[in-house]
Amino acid sequence: MTELTVSSRPRLRRPVLLAAFRGWNDGGQGASLAGGYLAKQWQAARFAEIDSEGFYDFQATRPHVSLVEGLTRKIEWPDNGFFHAEIPGADRDVVILLGVEPNLRWRTFSALIVDLAKDLGVELVVTLGSLLADVPHTRAAPVTAAASDPVLVEEMGLEPSRYEGPTGIVGIVLDACREAGIPSVSLWAAVPHYVSLAPSPRAALALCRRFGEVIGADVDVAELEQASAEYSEQVSEAVSADAETAAYVEELERRVDLLDEAEDLPSGDSLAAELTRFLRERDEENGEEPEGPDAPAV
Repeated sequence: MTELTVSSRPRLRRPVLLAAFRGWNDGGQGASLAGGYLAKQWQAARFAEIDSEGFYDFQATRPHVSLVEGLTRKIEWPDNGFFHAEIPGADRDVVILLGVEPNLRWRTFSALIVDLAKDLGVELVVTLGSLLADVPHTRAAPVTAAASDPVLVEEMGLEPSRYEGPTGIVGIVLDACREAGIPSVSLWAAVPHYVSLAPSPRAALALCRRFGEVIGADVDVAELEQASAEYSEQVSEAVSADAETAAYVEELERRVDLLDEAEDLPSGDSLAAELTRFLRERDEENGEEPEGPDAPAV
């Protein structure tokens, strides 16, 4: 008996699988907010789920109890649901996996995801993550993107992953995709560590925008933009009440601005080309022969 239940098999066009998990990979809830936002924005319909019984230590990841209409008690187990939707304005569809990082049997768990992706003809898997970092809440959340496939790295202008250390279920799923020959990309947004407990719509906004760039689709992020502006105002108000924290945030802002200025500086190659052009034009104005390739280097 499989632990994956598929209630209906959707017909999909060149599908991409987007996965976001609550837990270790979800600092400031940036990844889960982004995945949930896209599922809501695109009116995604649920069609499959992974049963939680064999993948969780319920003393570590406890079920939640809630009241229905104030009377009936309902148990909510850790949920891993698959949803499908059309991507507006694109010639492809999306499968969105919204889940909770499991405690047990990660290889079996990731194999279920990969097997379903292969069965649905998924052409690309994109995982979302968010991590705590030394970044200010007043700037756009930086997003790093990595892929294990060298061809995909070159095509999308990504960086090959150089991270070494502990990993979460996102890393396991990506490795399973690599072994199965499914192209996969990992997107990570940075969340200010000094507001780690507050949900970060700014991180979700950055992830949704980057995901749109990766799949070549326009994503409507108006609601996230508004939520991000309100988030920034609320955090700024809280930070201003503590002089030490406010000074720290100002220092983070200064670092980001310096990095942005450094990125705007011309490269060494462009400076050399400009210098060569200047020397050539000066020699021509003075009636001198331009120095050839055998001339001494400047």
